[in-house]
Amino acid sequence: MFAEDIIIKPVLTEKGYDGIASKRYAFYVKTDANKTEIKVAVEKLFGVKVASVNTVSCRGKLKRMGRNEGYTPDRKKAIVTLKEDSKPIEFFNSLV
Repeated sequence: MFAEDIIIKPVLTEKGYDGIASKRYAFYVKTDANKTEIKVAVEKLFGVKVASVNTVSCRGKLKRMGRNEGYTPDRKKAIVTLKEDSKPIEFFNSLV
């Protein structure tokens, strides 16, 4: 599995912006990826040193349109904390 396949997209929310100053970044990742795979993927894609990875599995919500109902897709979110001596991720620097 490639690093580009594991990291889907960054999570850009107010709570996500608060963590950028302390080198904590949030990403949506594949639902079957584990913490070790996420750590290796972030280090490979962005050239940084990862201290820890915390994951949250989010179940899809029930949605209705008229008579039809279904669930939105399940998601997995990873909060990645970088080491103190690591450089920050440039993509997030332009957002702050």
